Amino acid sequence: MKIKWTVSILKQVVTLSIIVTVMTLMYANQAFAHAALVKAEPARRAVLSAAPAQVRLWFNEEIEPAYASLSVLDNDKKPVTDNKVKVHPEDLKSIFLELPEMKAGRYTVKFRVLSVDGHVVDSDYNFTVADKVKKDD
Repeated sequence: MKIKWTVSILKQVVTLSIIVTVMTLMYANQAFAHAALVKAEPARRAVLSAAPAQVRLWFNEEIEPAYASLSVLDNDKKPVTDNKVKVHPEDLKSIFLELPEMKAGRYTVKFRVLSVDGHVVDSDYNFTVADKVKKDD
């Protein structure tokens, strides 16, 4: 009888250990996650009929404003503006860059941010401003 009781307890301990391990692994990626880009305007690979007035990026966690950089490069890899990136005052997970009027062409958005957990996110993506098509009247 003592042996059955010990085996039963052993089964419960093993089952509980498996459950705790699985739960830990399921939530570990959230605990150790870094800032990630969750939304961009203009979007990656977007083809726009008009040039945007700004580029705005949203991340899944707050970023350090002093270490944020955002630039838009033209087809010749030259910055289209000297404006400074700003953290959106109503959303500390969002940065934006005001843009001048831009011609049709392909542009590259480059960004680098430091998340509040101390990890750097550095990436880029492209969007295109299409030529305006003139309609025949």
